Amino acid sequence: MLANELKTHLTKKILPFWENLADEKNGGYYGYVDKHLVVDTNAHKGCILNSRTLWAFATAARVLEDDRYLTYARRAYDFMQRFEDKENGGVYWSVTAQGEPLDLTKHTYCQAFAIYGLAAYARATGLAEPIEKAMELFRVIEDKCTDAGGYGEAYKCDFSPKNNDKLSENGVMASRTMNTLLHVLEAYAELYRACGSEDVRRAGIVCLERFLKVMYNKEKRRLEVFYDAEYNSLLDMQSFGHDIEASWLIWDAVECLLPEGEREPYKAMCIALAESVHERAMTDHGLKNEIVNGEVDELRIWWVQAEALLGFSNAWELTGNELFKTAVEVQWPATQRLVVDPRPNGEWYWSVYEDGTMTERPMVEEWKCPYHNGRMCLRIIEQNKR
Repeated sequence: MLANELKTHLTKKILPFWENLADEKNGGYYGYVDKHLVVDTNAHKGCILNSRTLWAFATAARVLEDDRYLTYARRAYDFMQRFEDKENGGVYWSVTAQGEPLDLTKHTYCQAFAIYGLAAYARATGLAEPIEKAMELFRVIEDKCTDAGGYGEAYKCDFSPKNNDKLSENGVMASRTMNTLLHVLEAYAELYRACGSEDVRRAGIVCLERFLKVMYNKEKRRLEVFYDAEYNSLLDMQSFGHDIEASWLIWDAVECLLPEGEREPYKAMCIALAESVHERAMTDHGLKNEIVNGEVDELRIWWVQAEALLGFSNAWELTGNELFKTAVEVQWPATQRLVVDPRPNGEWYWSVYEDGTMTERPMVEEWKCPYHNGRMCLRIIEQNKR
């Protein structure tokens, strides 16, 4: 059974790799490991990495019913205070290896992932303090990271706007991104599960509506990725990884936040996204990365492969379509073959070329965390328990 296989993979491969990166001297977890598995003990530490590590160990403790993982979650939780701006509110983008503020950018994306990790820790422990911290960040997003049209992206330390270079790419500078909204929604769903706040539920529903009414391009069966402030799309692009991730993550939020009678339009959108990605990007050796201005990026990215397995699994559950069942059966062996590092102390490669050759990307840095692959394992394990 796939769930049992993924449980073994999670507990014997993914989580032990991250357990071994505990920084016993400075706290938290080391922020960089190169492709040769050499740890840079002086590398800076990102809020995204720390928040996602907190989420992964806390959720592992809850789903696997194993309190041993709470020790590792607590390490990440304690280090979260290093990112907190006590004066202006919110969390910084990064700190030094020793935990001193480094990049003072207040990005909506970072606030969301801090909420996500804190809420997961609260769910695993039943503690009130992480809920209080998460609700403070919720208010930061709703009060300081919004404007008349929705969520902004990047801010200076005092929450005055700055360029969104961190979540822009392909030659555009986006005022709004699908990626940030997706993970604000994810954070709010997790927080709602942890505390049941009606304010959080209402804010999450606004996110859902924006996906359905603004970001979903029904004609092209994709989510637009980068926008100006008025939600004009800036680039002809389909991110296959984000679309297949959104196809299950939006549905997860719908089940959490909306009554059953209001779910059908979202179900149709999520299925269409999964069908579109399957049609355009699925191969017998993993999922393609993206297409920009008609040019396909054939790299096999670690997180895209994890999201493909989870997205197709969710689509199979929603539709009963054997097409998606077959995709799941193909995707996991392809992922093992392509991106799972066979070295005894390895985890997953960042990316490989179409022929399976490893790229120069590191094993760990501020974006490479036990999140996409860990979340894929944990969600399928949890679903199998129902």
